[in-house]
Amino acid sequence: MAAVSSSSSSSESNEANSKWLDAHYDPMANLYTFSSCIALADLHGDGEYKLVVGDLGMAGHTMRLKVYRGTGLASESTLLDLPSAVVTFLMDQNEPRTPAVAVTSGPFVYVYKNLRPYFKFTLPPLDANPLELDVWEQAKEDMIDPLTLKEMLEGIRDKAEIPLSVRSLRFLAQDVPEMENFVNLHKGQPIKRQMTLPSVPAFLDVMGQFDVEYRVTVACRDGSIYILRRESKRPKYCIELSAQPVGLVRVHKNIVAGCSDETLQGYTQKGKKLWTVYLPAPLMTMSLLDQKSRGFQAVMVGLANQEVHMYRDKNLVDIIRTQDVVTSICFGRYGREDNTLIMTTKGGGLIIKILKRTAVFEEKDTSLGPPVAQSIRLSVPKKTRLYVDQTLRERENAVAMHRVFQMDLYRLRLMAARAYVKALESSLVPVTSTLQEPLKMNAVVQGIGPTFKLTLHIQNTSAGRPSINLLVSFLYDQSLYAMKRAFFKAPMLVPGLNYPIETFVECLSDKGISDVIKVFVLREGQSMPLLTAHINMPVSEGLVAA
Repeated sequence: MAAVSSSSSSSESNEANSKWLDAHYDPMANLYTFSSCIALADLHGDGEYKLVVGDLGMAGHTMRLKVYRGTGLASESTLLDLPSAVVTFLMDQNEPRTPAVAVTSGPFVYVYKNLRPYFKFTLPPLDANPLELDVWEQAKEDMIDPLTLKEMLEGIRDKAEIPLSVRSLRFLAQDVPEMENFVNLHKGQPIKRQMTLPSVPAFLDVMGQFDVEYRVTVACRDGSIYILRRESKRPKYCIELSAQPVGLVRVHKNIVAGCSDETLQGYTQKGKKLWTVYLPAPLMTMSLLDQKSRGFQAVMVGLANQEVHMYRDKNLVDIIRTQDVVTSICFGRYGREDNTLIMTTKGGGLIIKILKRTAVFEEKDTSLGPPVAQSIRLSVPKKTRLYVDQTLRERENAVAMHRVFQMDLYRLRLMAARAYVKALESSLVPVTSTLQEPLKMNAVVQGIGPTFKLTLHIQNTSAGRPSINLLVSFLYDQSLYAMKRAFFKAPMLVPGLNYPIETFVECLSDKGISDVIKVFVLREGQSMPLLTAHINMPVSEGLVAA
């Protein structure tokens, strides 16, 4: 298939960085469908794969089975009912091997051979509840009125082991004025029952062979996933989801379900939960990307924010931005390209992209949550004799060891509390502990000696009250240092501003020793300092010769 780009919204830089080539975009294709109603198949056995779409017929259009070749519509035929899924399969051994198209709708499967109606298969009905049959027989003979019929069916539904048919359930959902018309319309028709699951199925996934072993995974409207195996009358496993299912995809032997609470959840085929990914927008559709040439499989998720995210397990490996919200996704061979991505949008558009042959999906965790390394199992060494002896000692002296641990813990907490109180009482913290004078201070020493420049940065952290009448004092060894300004008055501190206060310190010793200079910030008339800082002076490089 020739790559014909008709999208003008994406820039050249985005296309160069993307792993996909823009092959075709038709916003007026009038395709309204779901991922389950799209299939790719070599319908004529000539090696050129076609796109088969079960169109739902929205926006004033009728329901049709459409076939696309390249970028254009090759043929279309009218469907009798609303399609729920479209698949292709081989039904004979004749050469060339051309597949047939099966379209499901309600309890019927319509088979098309050479794109012409070939066969209609009806699912075999199950035995209905005998009490339900008797009640509807009485309604047919006009022996009971609709209200009595409603009460009797409700009693059967609450106690009977065999569930009611679709007709009875629809009757119970009717309003009282509409019940009589419903009974008159349906009482002469036979009762059929076609479901054995606890709830109405919404998504299906089938794996295996019918004559050997198969596994059917069903996501139902009750927010659960049921797994059935061959010759099992009841579901083998049940997975309770956190919300209603929006999509279902099987990746290798794992099950990936998309839910309406904007999450993507992974499970094993026995129902054990593996991981959860939180999506940035509501999920619209899901599909499987199977790159058979490299053995790469990933889950493609269409979101309501006009993005398609691609996940391998819980790792986000690629993001595709589209012109509209994507409602269906299909990946496979189209035309003569092996890796083609086909999407339809909410507005009926058709998007076709081709995966670049040089594209490589990086195996890195870009999603929210714990890192990938956390899920890697540690290489735990084997138990040694020392480990076993230590375990026995801990088991025998567990109470005494716990008491010693608690005593040490209390002693550590006490020492930390005492040190904290001492720092508050002596104002040895860089931030004041009183709300009346919220101040903070830090000091910077510059120079190599014997003269050093000492800069104090003082800031008022209050909301709107300035600080006034503050004094700054220095305490030091006068045999080692000399200061021109050892005591002075600080300026008024406006809230939020940083005030640098500079002074000079001269080292009087040439013996290569240093000491600590203490800085006090006080308020006039008070002996307790508001802030105290200890400045470790550097060693002077020596006195400068006169």
